[in-house]
Amino acid sequence: MSMPFYVAPEQVMKDRAEYAQKGIARGRSLVATLYDRGILLVAENPSSSLHKISEIYDRIAFAGVGKFNEYDQLRVAGVRHADTKGYAFSRQDVDARSLANLYAQFLGNVFTHELKPMEVEILVAELPDGRGTPQLFRIAYEGTITDEVDYAVLGGDADAIRLRFAEGARTDWSLGEALRQAVSALAGPDRVASNAADLEVAVLADVGVRRTFRRLDDEEVARLLEG
Repeated sequence: MSMPFYVAPEQVMKDRAEYAQKGIARGRSLVATLYDRGILLVAENPSSSLHKISEIYDRIAFAGVGKFNEYDQLRVAGVRHADTKGYAFSRQDVDARSLANLYAQFLGNVFTHELKPMEVEILVAELPDGRGTPQLFRIAYEGTITDEVDYAVLGGDADAIRLRFAEGARTDWSLGEALRQAVSALAGPDRVASNAADLEVAVLADVGVRRTFRRLDDEEVARLLEG
């Protein structure tokens, strides 16, 4: 009888982390930032039907980078959880913090116990109804949850994009200013900034109605980029 092949647990975790990071890096990055009316989410995404940014609930948005089918499964699970909780208790009981914790637990369990980790990094954003500050929760592939302040960057080149975006970043700027800064940070110095057709842009904007999520079409994005 042959002896089973042994791999140290530390090496297993390292290999899984490298596998997930490579999968995330193959996708394009995403930036979320506060602006004077709410939260802006910008992703490089030439597809008009496969969305990286979506609505989860009245004042909550979801964004993901990495492997589309995996983060879309998480989006669908989040929508079902929010709908069930809002129906069973109250719409006010559905918040980004509890949803982010649920995602973190699930991703952590998959990373620890499954053969293949999920190749995703996700963001849960919430615009409160006048009872607190906007929330940005970034959840990594291994279940680490980070409460981001003012802005968040997801994707394989996140560190470099974050440094570029931080130059001159504010929270009181207009939608157009925030969008132009996000697009410039995503592009970097080595390539031309994406045009409106290659971008997916959405906002959580407090406009006096219950649902705050709104997707910006190409025409509006182009107009904002022109300044």
